[in-house]
Order: sequence, then structure tokens, then C-alpha cells
Amino acid sequence: MAFTYNRLNKDDVALLMVDHQAGLLSLVRDFSPDEFKNNVLALADIAKFFNIPTILTTSFENGPNGPMVPELKEAFASAPYIPRPGQINAWDNQDFVDAIKATGKKQLLIAGVVTEVCVAFPVLSALEEGYEVFVVTDASGTFNQTTRDASWKRMSQAGAQLMTWFGVGCELHRDWRNDIEGFGGLLAGHLPAYANLMQSYSQQAAV
Repeated sequence: MAFTYNRLNKDDVALLMVDHQAGLLSLVRDFSPDEFKNNVLALADIAKFFNIPTILTTSFENGPNGPMVPELKEAFASAPYIPRPGQINAWDNQDFVDAIKATGKKQLLIAGVVTEVCVAFPVLSALEEGYEVFVVTDASGTFNQTTRDASWKRMSQAGAQLMTWFGVGCELHRDWRNDIEGFGGLLAGHLPAYANLMQSYSQQAAV
């Protein structure tokens, strides 16, 4: 069977940020706290850079899961925000599904906490509904590597594509000539090594 490379399309993709909540973040152990926060905010910056419709949702935020982290609420102040009263699978909340359908997009980028529940459940539901789903693995976190690997395998076997925020950004950008300073600056803001690269580029360009 021939393979078809379906790339992320900035004009046909929406981002779902699922349960990046203060309480749940304390459960993430497959990334360091600083690394994970950087990954999540990098994904947010990518969505803003490419004007990708973004939907935020939380699970039982008045309970131990806690509120959505303030950086995301601030970054997407005008985005749909769905505080689910109790549904564990975000797809079981009609307001959430309606917000996704309202975007008219056929591709979904999904990231969340924790990976095997808050990410995996809506990923599997979206695949069942016919969406093309991309999981942003390093902006999703869970208890340990064993749990993470099991959930990654479950989602990929169902048809989801596993990516990282850096891969997402580059696939959306397509061509460096589109905006080297803008996109390069975004990367430099989240990758120290890339900041060095951009500094070298700027010095050469000034010669």
C-alpha cells in the first residue's frame, strides 16, 4: 500500500489544548517542569504565529485538577474556553465538540495532561469522527515513560500522527523564505541552541 504524506496545513488545522491545569501539571514526570512549560508555551506561540484556531478546555477545575494555567488563558484570551463540569473525555462534552466543528477544520493538533487520558481519549474519539489527528507529544505529559509509551502506541496504532512542537512549527512554515526573522525568532525564544544559530545568522547578514 502506497504511503501518502499528508502535511499539516495551516489553513485547515485547529489546536486543542486539553487540561493543562495547575493541579494536573504536578503529575507530569516524563519531562522536567521547566522543559514541559517551555514546550507548552512554544506550541502556543506557534499557534499564534500561524493564526491557528485554538480551543482550551479544562476538566473539573473546581476540584483537585485546578484551573487552566494562566499563561494559556492569557495567550488565547479570545479563544473558546470550555470548562467541563466532569466529563473525563473532552469529546463527551458537546460544547467542546461544537467549538471544534465551528472551526471547519479537518486536521486537529492535540496536546494535554495527562497523555493516556486527557489526550488519548479525545484523540481516539476525533479519529473515529474522521478527523486527521496530530498529537504534540512534548506538549503532553504524564506520570512516567512507561505510561507515556503505552498511550503513544495506542494512539499511533489507531491512526494518530505523533509529532513535537518543533516539527509542528516547521511543517506549518514550509519554507524559510516565508519569514526567517519571525519564525527563527520564535524558535530562538524556546531553544537556546537555536538562539545561537539566529545570532550567527544575524551577524552574517549584517556583513
